[in-house]
Amino acid sequence: MTESEATPPTPAEQGARNLLMRVLAAVVLAPIAIIIAWLGGWLWALLVMLATIGLYLEWLTIVGLVREWRATVPGVAALAIAGICLIAGRLDAALIALGIGLVAVAVLSPERRSWSATGFVYAAAAEIASVLVRQDAANGFAALFFVLLVVWAADIGGYFAGRGIGGPKLWPRVSPKKTWAGAIGGFIGSLAVAGIFAAVGAGKAGHLLGLGAFLSVISQLGDLFESAVKRRFGVKDSSHIIPGHGGLLDRLDGFVAAVVVAAILGFLRGGADGVGSGLMIW
Repeated sequence: MTESEATPPTPAEQGARNLLMRVLAAVVLAPIAIIIAWLGGWLWALLVMLATIGLYLEWLTIVGLVREWRATVPGVAALAIAGICLIAGRLDAALIALGIGLVAVAVLSPERRSWSATGFVYAAAAEIASVLVRQDAANGFAALFFVLLVVWAADIGGYFAGRGIGGPKLWPRVSPKKTWAGAIGGFIGSLAVAGIFAAVGAGKAGHLLGLGAFLSVISQLGDLFESAVKRRFGVKDSSHIIPGHGGLLDRLDGFVAAVVVAAILGFLRGGADGVGSGLMIW
């Protein structure tokens, strides 16, 4: 073994390698997500169903219940049935399936029932919201694309501002690496996305900037929530399915929070059939 082979990588080399893996994963996965989101319909609903099943299983992995079939089987089955109902356009049936699934998970889980039930609600909310935001035929893709870009900008801006500037920690007890500089950088990145949407005539500048700012904060709170859960159980990554990013939960925590809030805002404005058009004012 040569000296170079025996010497472990320095923190700088490890950071550069991790950044490269993050970029490569994003270059591959982001266009796929955008294309499927643009196509919408059953293909988007199918992707959402598979992703939320993955989220639920990773949550159970974090809390130590993934090997307990009484927690995994009813939850996965309910998310799958709900996904099929959403593909068929039956929101009512999907909600019923998820309600039954929640009861089954809460009753059958052998231990840590509150944690397994919380994980199921988390995945179920993401499933319903992600489909509803895309549902509007006229504006659904634009609404979903806006949420995606705001979350991605918050993540990218936070990463580079946090690494480049550093400074005081945001909440060291929950996430030791996150800084105030990163939070502000992510916030500015999200505002830039909203500004671009306004500049191309996608909506009123004031509304888009306010929505972008609000969803940026929600996205970062979603990230902190997942970090708090992992820290509670002493877990670093939810899985290693995405190179450089960890698991689906690590990658989608901010999006889940943002899309759920976006769906609620849209529902308050236009009802379940008008979430997309209610999310923005065109």
